[in-house]
Amino acid sequence: MTSETGNNAALHRLDKQYHLQTYNRIPIAFSHGKGARVWDVEGREYIDALAGIAVNSLGHCHPAIVDAITAQAGRLMHISNYFVSEPQVQLAQLLVEISGLDRVFFANSGTESIEGAFKIARKSAHARGRGGGIISMERSFHGRTLAAIATGGERMQRGFGPMPAGFTRVPFNDITAIEAAISDDTAAVVLEPVQGEGGIHVATAEYLHALRALCDRTGVLLIFDEIQCGIARSGKMFAKDIFGVLPDIMTLAKGLGGGIPIGAILCREHVAEAMEYGDHGTTFGGNPLATATALATMRTLIEENLAEAAERKGAWLRTELEKLKTKHSSVKEVRGLGLMLGVEFSFATKPLMLAMLERGVIANATADNVLRIVPPLIISEEEMRTVVDVISASVSSLEEQA
Repeated sequence: MTSETGNNAALHRLDKQYHLQTYNRIPIAFSHGKGARVWDVEGREYIDALAGIAVNSLGHCHPAIVDAITAQAGRLMHISNYFVSEPQVQLAQLLVEISGLDRVFFANSGTESIEGAFKIARKSAHARGRGGGIISMERSFHGRTLAAIATGGERMQRGFGPMPAGFTRVPFNDITAIEAAISDDTAAVVLEPVQGEGGIHVATAEYLHALRALCDRTGVLLIFDEIQCGIARSGKMFAKDIFGVLPDIMTLAKGLGGGIPIGAILCREHVAEAMEYGDHGTTFGGNPLATATALATMRTLIEENLAEAAERKGAWLRTELEKLKTKHSSVKEVRGLGLMLGVEFSFATKPLMLAMLERGVIANATADNVLRIVPPLIISEEEMRTVVDVISASVSSLEEQA
């Protein structure tokens, strides 16, 4: 492109001029993608090891997604939830059949799914004579709406008070802390089986089983936030299946739509029965375009056995990342499940992320000193090898500069 806006710097200037400055954006504008690769407006190619933050599980412009969007857009895009939608019904049925939960509500995003999950949990708790308190985990991230940031730390809440009441935080993987925090005023415990923004921390099986038993004894509902770790990314269709623990409520988004915005709240029947007509709703959530795209995404993930692929590829990638410890003393730990991996360093990882970009690989710095790697599930071994090599070369260049 040769137009006035057809370069990274010009588009970055316009973005800073017109868009609300809530993102400290990297001055690169992507124009198109295919598979696990994207190209910027100046024609430079990148391997995408971020996948739009664990969204593009089938990569960019997968034929199944493109065909589903094209076909549905030519028939019917939106009708409101006053009426029945065939692709919504089909997607709801599929999610119930593969999840072991009983009901689905569709939203537009992950944070909307979390908000809805809290409403459902509180309605169920109040129907049983309990309070509406929500216990969340330290290092958690559940979104950026008010109730979602009420579950998080002070950094997320600063300037947005007063916070909604009824939220308590405890250490992750600490069953004793939850036992001490639970009371008759507690409606639910919410956690990510694999914490994403918090630095890729994985719950232990012992912890989750003990938590399930504790919730059963006390009547507190258990909410799994699988917005990032679900939809095949962790090596199973849902991370809960790795641990063999069924939550009362589960939230989904990110990979569900293959790039089209959609979220979902799944719950068990004993929770759903507290909800009545008008208790919750959405104008756009679950519209025909979004659900037809998500249905195509889910069917492709299942037909191509991409959960197993994520487990296999993730094991290979983790082994290669572990080898970096022998070459770079700054590599402290590699953790995660499937193709949701984090590498902890002894230094802040934003400079590393930028150095990788210069070498044509997209990743993400999170939790200050963790490099997050969440590529499309269709990434090839050759592309993963390049990612590892670029990480190593970038670390070496930073070590030389230090």
